[in-house]
Amino acid sequence: MKAITRALAEAARQLDPSSDTARLDSELLMAEALHIDRDKLILSPPNRDVPGRFWAMIERRKAGEPIAYITGRRAFWNIELHVGPGVLVPRPDSEVLIASAIEHFEGTEGPARILDLGTGPGTLLLAALDVWPEATGVGTDLSRQALSYASANARRLGFESRVKWVQSNWADGLMEQFDLILCNPPYVAEGSKLGPGVREYEPDEALFAGSEGLDAYRALAPQLPHLLARDGLAAVEIGHDQASAVTALLARDGLHAAVTQDLAGRDRALLLTYV
Repeated sequence: MKAITRALAEAARQLDPSSDTARLDSELLMAEALHIDRDKLILSPPNRDVPGRFWAMIERRKAGEPIAYITGRRAFWNIELHVGPGVLVPRPDSEVLIASAIEHFEGTEGPARILDLGTGPGTLLLAALDVWPEATGVGTDLSRQALSYASANARRLGFESRVKWVQSNWADGLMEQFDLILCNPPYVAEGSKLGPGVREYEPDEALFAGSEGLDAYRALAPQLPHLLARDGLAAVEIGHDQASAVTALLARDGLHAAVTQDLAGRDRALLLTYV
């Protein structure tokens, strides 16, 4: 048995008590240590010694550090983002916002102007700009560190000329209207139980939103009607049990709300349009 194959099995064994995805974690970290794709690692494991830094990364993962922080990268939709401490790690669940936007604009030229509120490392805005090559957009965030990651990701993806980054609290100071508004706000109630490593490593301000997890939606509610163009879409991520509460807050001033689900069938986004 190759050394790499043995190491993967041992790493998965070590990670199993602390991770629900122990084998996947070990493969992702080994691929990073070897500077190859995970697909190549699985299909044709190289016949070589295990890089020393692999075991150092395994120790970091055992302590709960997110894989994305260890590798410095995270895939989202059709792009890859550089991420690190101080920014929220993009989750696959958030891809439902992009999928919903594609469905909304099907058969049209797509959105010309896109707004990403609380952009973090640029996750939703940069994914949308990749989908609609003629679009331009604005990403806002209160965190200077998050905007630094977003700016670097835009440069690396070749989108720098199509995007403007604004340090602000949601849409404060924005006066124009947008065809597509994307937002993954903090929506975890303070004191809620989270997965291993999330509370310890990811920024509180990107996770928690008051005792009910609704504070960010309350701040967004009066802003969205003035920002959304008449034929546009605002796609806002929600917690799986928040559909009714967030609908009550955001379906106002002529906006109609529809709920859509993620791949696991859980309520995951509120889609706001004018009817």
